[in-house]
Formats: sequence, structure tokens, C-alpha cells
Amino acid sequence: MWCCAWWACTRGLWRFASLPDLANLVRAALLGVLLIVATLFLLGMIDQVPRRVLFPYPVALVVALGTPRLLYRLWKDYRQSEHPANAVRVLVLGAGRTAETLLRDLRSDGRYQPVGLLDDQPALKGAKVQGVPVLGTLDELPYIAQETAPKLLVIAMPSANAAEMQRVVSLCDETGVPFRTVPRLSDMLSGKPQRLQLSEVRIEDLLGRKPVEFDEAWSSVAGKRVMVTGAGGSIGSELARQCAAAGAQSVLLLERAELPLDDICCELMRDYPGVSVQPMLADCGDATACRIALAQGMDYVFHAAACKQVPMLEGQVREALRNNVLATATVARACLEARVGNFVLISTDKAICPVNVLGASKRFAELACQVVFAGGPVQLSIVRFGNVLDSAGSVVPLFRKQIAEGGPVTVTHPEVTRYFMTIPEACQLILHSVSLGSESCAVYALDMGRPVAIRELAEQMIRLSGKRPGIDVEVSYIGLRPGEKLHEILFHPQERYQRTRHPRILQAEPRVVRADALRPLLAEMESLLQQSDAELAMFALLRRAVPEYNPESAPMLSPATHRDPTH
Repeated sequence: MWCCAWWACTRGLWRFASLPDLANLVRAALLGVLLIVATLFLLGMIDQVPRRVLFPYPVALVVALGTPRLLYRLWKDYRQSEHPANAVRVLVLGAGRTAETLLRDLRSDGRYQPVGLLDDQPALKGAKVQGVPVLGTLDELPYIAQETAPKLLVIAMPSANAAEMQRVVSLCDETGVPFRTVPRLSDMLSGKPQRLQLSEVRIEDLLGRKPVEFDEAWSSVAGKRVMVTGAGGSIGSELARQCAAAGAQSVLLLERAELPLDDICCELMRDYPGVSVQPMLADCGDATACRIALAQGMDYVFHAAACKQVPMLEGQVREALRNNVLATATVARACLEARVGNFVLISTDKAICPVNVLGASKRFAELACQVVFAGGPVQLSIVRFGNVLDSAGSVVPLFRKQIAEGGPVTVTHPEVTRYFMTIPEACQLILHSVSLGSESCAVYALDMGRPVAIRELAEQMIRLSGKRPGIDVEVSYIGLRPGEKLHEILFHPQERYQRTRHPRILQAEPRVVRADALRPLLAEMESLLQQSDAELAMFALLRRAVPEYNPESAPMLSPATHRDPTH
């Protein structure tokens, strides 16, 4: 019995002795008693051992082995509770399991001194967690912060929704004290240093987006051959990552920019050694390059390559037609020739009732794909969604840079709104959409949630940086830029939308396309692209190809505004 208990003790470190270690001791002692009784019974010696010796023995053994560990643990906890003079005073928001784990980490770290907790449950007031008292509710934060004089606020509320996070951030902002949140689980599992690291609250936490749960989307590309165009861009690179993570047999990366192509290729080879990753440096408008890429056979082609900057494209109609329309048609024709199983066109909500060159060119690309694949074996999926956070040229990196420089943060209009998604969320829904239907042509719109006021986004980002909007960092309104409108729309009046079996994806009935009328326009576009002075003719062609294109409804400003990235 002594050997069993000793073995159970040696498997736990003294400095981390806890209830599970005590339970191991008790189990080992009871097991030892049973073994001793069974052995004595088999040897016929059970009557020779007094019961007053046999049964108290395991209790004495547990006490003898457990007491030193308990005393050592208490001594270590006492030593760790002694904070150095320069320890940062911390007020923790939340008093749940996360807060309890956080207090353990703060105690062992030594850089921080917890002075109290706040929680919205009034019954917890006066209680203690890890010896730290619950001082009041979250609404009392401004008053309690004055009383306790913390140097840092830590939000330990992982289950809080966007509205609750906005409220907490607003309360933190009132105190003027810097605030952080507990590390995300993904960060803790990513091999980062083990010493406690408190992270900034992300703008994504305030947008009310629920995480997308994977199910059948994983099996859609698992074991399949996949090609991604524009693989070095924000959407293309994330699509490549998620296809590799889903178990694709091979992923071919088509990209015309060397460095982004090399970056994503090296990343996928490192993180997914079981997936065949093939980089191809080429422009997807090169028909020969497309045929070479598709020669080995592809099950899925995700066409993410495109020009996407609204104000820039207002003065670059030639490149918009060449890259967004002609290159898309070129890839589509190569896919038809190679008999690719599925072609997925990454489109935009700006293609719905377009008022700018970007939206009109993407709508033209949708029409071109419908004409190319009409009656053929390739299944076409058109996926539309709005802005993605932290993509190249999006407003979030621009605001972050402006805040770091001390402002001002430039917003186009006080009332302008946009729909936002995170890049991983958008790509996850794209992968889900390819498994939803069997129609030869399907148009999908991703549920973007509620529109976000850009003014509020700017103010929230300023608060998250620990500064006050209008006081520490100014918000400046510069006016709508070429091709921009105040509000985006998600549905076209002539496209009847219906729910799919995925709650975050809507499917529209594609509008009828007259192939006999569109093919001459595609041929005329190719002819105009060979001319050096055909810009006005290209605008006229775009309006004929996309009759709903109405640039007059968007304010046209001076060319100087082209310097700012688009929202």
C-alpha cells in the first residue's frame, strides 16, 4: 500500500499540489488496502492482522504524504502573493472561471497586483476569488477605479457578446485607465511565450459577429484538387489556408506578385506538409498560363483575383475591364475547356445596382461567367459579400495607422455605413456555399449582419487604443470620394432571395442573361483594350453591358481624393 501511495505522490509536483493530487492519494491508499486484504485472505492470514491497525493505516498514510505537500503549496502561494513595489495594480472585470484562472496567472507572474474584481451579479459583492474581493458591479467601474487607483483594467469576460463588450469598453473609456483583455485561446495554443500576455481588445469583438461553425464545408474540398487565383491577396491567401486545412489533395496558387506568392507558398508548405502546394507566378488574364495551370485537372477553382479599390478604379476603367472582366472570362474559358468541376467567382455587394466602376466591372464579370458556362458541365457559384476587416486597402489598417500617428482619423461622411466581415469568416462561408446546391449557376449572398457606421468604427478604434475620440485624436470628415455612396445594399429587386440550409448564406435566383447580346460586348471590350485612347468608349461599353450601372447617383469629387484608400 505504501508503494501505491508513494507512486501516486511522485506523479504530481509539490508546487502545484491540489485536490486532484489528494484524490490520487486516496485512490492509491484504498487500492493498497484492497490488495493487502486480498493477499492476506489468499494466504489465510486475515485473522492475524487486527482491524484497528489495517483500516486506520490508509488514513494515516494519506495524512502523512499529503500534509507536507499542502504546507509546501501554502508556502509557495504566500511567497507569490508578495508583490514587488513596482507591480502594476490591476482591476479585473468579471468574476467567473476565466477571472479565477487569470488571478492564478497574475499571482505567479509577479508583474501585476490584483486589487479587486467587478461583476454584474450583485450577489457576488463582498465575496472573494483567490483571495481578491468582488468590489461591485461593472456600472460602478468609474467610481471604484477612483477608489482603488488601478493602473490597468483587464476584461475577463470571454462569453460577452458585442453589445456587452461595447458597454464594457465605454465604461473603461470613462475611467481613462488603459485596458486589456485575457489572451484568446488561439493565441495560447499558437506557441507564443508562456509568460502571461494580456492582449488588446479587437475591433472584431465589437461588431456582433458570431463564429462560423464548420460542418459539410470541410468535406467539400477534402481530397480535391484546388486552384486559387489572386492567392497572394487577403481573400485568396485565406481561402488557400482553409482549403489546405480542410484536407485538399493539392492547392495551386496563381498570383502575379512575387513576394505575396512566396509568402503564402512557404506558409502552406510549413503548416500543411501533407498537402501538395504548387505556386505559379502568372497573370490570370494570360490564357496560356491558365491552360498550363489547369492541365493537371482541377475539382475547384476559386477566382479571387481582382482590382478592388473604389476611388482608384474610377479613373482606371481600362484596368478594371482588363483585370476584373477579361481576366475572369479568360479563366472561365480555360476552366470550361479543362472541364473543371466547380468555378467559384468571388464577387462583391457593390455589383448590386452599381454606382462605381468596381461594382459595374464585377457585375460584368458575373454576366461573362454566366455566358461562358451556360449549358456546360462546370458548376458556377457567384458569392457576394461586403468589406472585410484588415484586408489590403480596407479602412481598419488606415485608421490604425492614423491613430498611431496621433490623428486625425479621416472619415468620408458622418452617416456613411458599411457591412463588415472578418477575412476568415468570409472564406469559411465561401467554402460552405460550394456544398449547398447542385444548380448549374447559383448566386449566393453572405449574411453580413447589421451595417456599421464608419464614424462609430473610428471612435471605437480610438477608444481601443486607450485614447479619447475628439480629445486625444480628432475625427475629420473629408467627404464622399469618387464612386462611393452612403449605404450599400445586399439584394437586387429582381433577384428573389431565399434561405439555404446554412443560416448565414442566402441564395438568389440568377437574372436571365442574353448570351447573344453579351458575347459581342465581350469581343468589343477585347478590341477596345488594344487601343490607347478608348477610355470614353470603355465607359459607354460598361453602361451598355450593365444597364443598371448608374454613376450619376454617386458623388463625383476632385481627383485629389483618389489618394485615400477605399472604405
